[in-house]
Amino acid sequence: MTGSEDSPAFRLAYVPGVTPAKWVRIWRERLPAVPLSLLPVTAAEAAGVLRDSGADAGFLRLPADRTDLSAIPLYTETTVVVVPKDHVVTAADEVTAADLADEIVLHPLDDTLGWETLPGRPAKERPATTADAVELVAAGVGVLVVPQSLARLHHRRDLTYRPVSDAPQSRVALSWREDATTDLVEHFIGIVRGRTVNSTRGRPAPAQRKDERAGDQRGTRRTPAAGKPAGKTARKPTGKAAGKNPRGGSGGARGGKRGRPRRRS
Repeated sequence: MTGSEDSPAFRLAYVPGVTPAKWVRIWRERLPAVPLSLLPVTAAEAAGVLRDSGADAGFLRLPADRTDLSAIPLYTETTVVVVPKDHVVTAADEVTAADLADEIVLHPLDDTLGWETLPGRPAKERPATTADAVELVAAGVGVLVVPQSLARLHHRRDLTYRPVSDAPQSRVALSWREDATTDLVEHFIGIVRGRTVNSTRGRPAPAQRKDERAGDQRGTRRTPAAGKPAGKTARKPTGKAAGKNPRGGSGGARGGKRGRPRRRS
């Protein structure tokens, strides 16, 4: 648990292209007393921040140096090529690395795809960042191959992108230090994995709660109303059996039979 025992807190790192807003919202709904702070980091420094305890957990891109780190891969991104809107590749819905053979393919220093062989022709210099490379694409210097979320993050009205079917892909993972799997880290893992509030550890299983409710109902006895015996409830007589003479008398009929009514003279 980060911070003092009286005021715990949780620090979450995330790399460009990852949007943790949904998980942060759920955290604040479930743990309003535990503040969560966001720490934006570059893809290159994310693993080091976690390893140096600069954050309790973080979203990073794989492949990455995972020494002393645990990681849960969450999803794999589509790889796209970013080009000007009037570029020839925009005529296709999808391209291959071979389609970029004649292009200058920019390779920024913060690239996360882990190319074995970069397609196309190399630029004279490598841009420092993906953002710098996008500016060069807009200037007509070359094209850029990146995860789709980064293409969206650096969107420009004069640029567009197309999927590259055979390019390496970037995986996004939730990671934390192996020796620092705290209760708060476990709770955040549950949120990311879609665990509900009712699945929190320590709560009885649904079947157990059902059995407990059934036992409570079997052990409950109805208390008789005041002035009535505890046995069967007597049914209220109706009609003639209610003790009222249909001719207006005040008592029940006497004897086993009733005589004929007198004829008026």
